[in-house]
Amino acid sequence: MKIESYGISNVGMKRQQNEDSYLINDDMGLYMVADGMGGHLGGEYASKLAVTTVEEVIRSLRFDPDATQIRGVNEADSHPGNQLKHAIQEAGRRIHDQALFDENLRGMGTTAVAALFASPRLYIANVGDSRAYLIRDGKIEQITEDHSLVSEQVKAGMISASDARGHKLKNIITRSVGYQEEVDIDIVCKEVRHGDKLLLCSDGLSNLVEDREIEELVEKYDIREACEKLVNSANSRGGDDNITVIILQVDEIT
Repeated sequence: MKIESYGISNVGMKRQQNEDSYLINDDMGLYMVADGMGGHLGGEYASKLAVTTVEEVIRSLRFDPDATQIRGVNEADSHPGNQLKHAIQEAGRRIHDQALFDENLRGMGTTAVAALFASPRLYIANVGDSRAYLIRDGKIEQITEDHSLVSEQVKAGMISASDARGHKLKNIITRSVGYQEEVDIDIVCKEVRHGDKLLLCSDGLSNLVEDREIEELVEKYDIREACEKLVNSANSRGGDDNITVIILQVDEIT
């Protein structure tokens, strides 16, 4: 499978520091966005530790099947979805352990949305409210589910989807990597086609730019310019949070 990729992260207009981190590893077909939380020190630390740990664990599982340094690994873990789960769980344990060790990092955690390609399939893991979108044939589909308070309220019929975007509690997430030692991780599998585009982003983008506009910009521009246009759109609407976006384009399936 041949994938074209580009990613960008921007501090936004209101924050002093960028607590988002992202990963692009074309050789491994691995991509990730993490949005850290936990104050000036903890958020940045948690998101960076998450992406480095996930990359390390996936590399070990895919290229060193006998890797025993990863807790909880067994013989069934050649499955890409299970590999993503193990990698994110291990990231959570390391973040949690570090927070217990250093009181300045107490309460830190991070969202995670990660994509792993295993031709012709794409596996997506997510925790929190960072998102993955599939853009195909002029349509956009959010393929992850937000683990957030307002998302639960929408599902329960308490508020509308349009009200959720500007809700005062929109930043409260119900799952995070590292806040507790273990976390439930959602896995989605998609068959990919030539020409598909996948977008991973933090909520600094999705809270301010509507899905329809994301689709229009991704379809109109090449992936690098689309990333830049999306960040500019979020910043032009206040840039309340850090903004991170990765776009992947499937150029060839083998």
